[in-house]
Amino acid sequence: MTREEIMTLGFEDLEKRAAEIAAETADADKDQIEALNAELDSIEERKKALKLEVEKRKKDAEAVASGKGKEIEKRKEVEKMTNKEVRNTPEYIEAFAKYIKTGKDAECRALLTEDATGGVVPVPELVEGRVRAAWENDKIFSRVSKTFVKGNLKVGFEISATDAVVHEEGTDAPAEEELVLGIVNMVPEYIKKWISVSDKVMALGAEEFLAYIYDELTYKIIKKAADLVVTAITSAPATSDADSVGVAQIEAVVDAEAIIDAIAELGDDAQDNVFIASGSTIAAVKKAALTANYALDPFQGLEVIQKDGVTGAIVGDLSGVQANLPEGDAVRFIFDEYSLAEADLVKIVGKLLAAIAVVGPKMFAYITGTPASE
Repeated sequence: MTREEIMTLGFEDLEKRAAEIAAETADADKDQIEALNAELDSIEERKKALKLEVEKRKKDAEAVASGKGKEIEKRKEVEKMTNKEVRNTPEYIEAFAKYIKTGKDAECRALLTEDATGGVVPVPELVEGRVRAAWENDKIFSRVSKTFVKGNLKVGFEISATDAVVHEEGTDAPAEEELVLGIVNMVPEYIKKWISVSDKVMALGAEEFLAYIYDELTYKIIKKAADLVVTAITSAPATSDADSVGVAQIEAVVDAEAIIDAIAELGDDAQDNVFIASGSTIAAVKKAALTANYALDPFQGLEVIQKDGVTGAIVGDLSGVQANLPEGDAVRFIFDEYSLAEADLVKIVGKLLAAIAVVGPKMFAYITGTPASE
C-alpha cells in the first residue's frame, strides 16, 4: 500500500493493515521487509496525525463550552421558497413598499423565485387580503360579473328571438328562428382617486404605509366603481338596441306596488335579485308600509342595499352587469413628489382600469320616481 493511500485511512483500517504486515514479514525477503517497514513508518505517521487532530477538536470544544473561542457555524440547508412564501417575508414587504413609492420593481423581482422576469409584480398577502376584503365587502360590486380581458371587450346579447314550436308530424316545417343580436363594446377607462400625504406618512414602516395607502385609496376607488354600476343601470335605454342592453323603466313613485311591477319586468335569468336605493328612499318605503298596515314585506323578500345618491330605485340581479378589469383588480399607484413639494406633501394617485356595462337583457328594472314623502 502506498503512503498516499495510508494517509487516507482511519484508525481501524490502520490497525488492520499493521496486523497484515506482521503476518507478511514471516515469509518476506530483504527487499519486501524494507517495503513493509516503510509502510509501518507511514502508518505510525498517520496515527500521530489523527491523534493530534482529535486532541485539537477536544480543546476547541472545551474552549467553546467555557465561553472561549469560536463556535463552528452550523450548516443549514436552505430550502427554496415559493413565491407565495416569499410574499409573506419582511424583506419582500419592504421591497414592495419601495416599489409602490418609486415604481422600480427590480428588488421585488430579485426576491421572487418563480417567473420573476415578467408580468405584474405580485402584492404581499397582507395587501391582497385587504384588497380582497374591500371588494367583497362592497355589496354592489361583489355581485357583478368580472372578467380580466386585455383591451376592449365586445359582449354579444340577444335583442329578440322567436320561440321554439311543436312540430306535428305531417305538417309544414316550422319557420326558421328569427334572431336579432346586439353587441356591447366595453372600452376601459381609469377610475382615479388622489390624496396628498405628508413626508411623515412616506416615512412609515412598510406594513403601516401599505395599509394606509390601500385602505384609503382602494376603498374610494371601489366605491366609485359601485357608483358606475348604478349609473350603467339607470342610464341604460328603456329598450335594447344594437349597442346597448335595455333596462325596463317603471315611471312611478317608489312604493310597494312599484316594486311588484319592477319584479314583473325581470326575466327567468334574474335569480339573485336585490333592491337598491338611497337610505331615505328605503326609510320612506318602510314608513309607508307601517302607515298602510301592510301584512307583507314591501320589498317582496329582496335583499335591500343602501346606496346613497341613487335617484329612484333599482330592482334586479347584479350579475347582469359586467366589469372588465384589463389590469386586474389591484389598484395601481403613481407618486408625485414635486407638485406639492413646497408644502412638504406628496401626491399619490390610485388608479384602476375598468369597463362597466349592462350585458344581461331583462335583468333589471328601474323605478324612476321617488317616494311621495321625500
